[in-house]
Amino acid sequence: MSDSLSMIVDSLGPLAFGFPGTTEMMILLVVVLVLFGGAKLPSLMRNLGRSANEFKKGLSDTADDDGGATDGDQSTEQ
Repeated sequence: MSDSLSMIVDSLGPLAFGFPGTTEMMILLVVVLVLFGGAKLPSLMRNLGRSANEFKKGLSDTADDDGGATDGDQSTEQ
């Protein structure tokens, strides 16, 4: 039994390195469907997209705030 399991794991290749292939993507899809179910999946993806947009907006706001000032331009008044 352990020989067949090790053969399956070896055939999948490394999941932690690089972009996952077709087999890994199918396994991830099945795991997500089992964990969250088909009914919750659209709302989960919608919320993930909104979160990504908010994160990008926050990054661009931070870049805009920091973009005009350099270390030499800042003055401290007391």
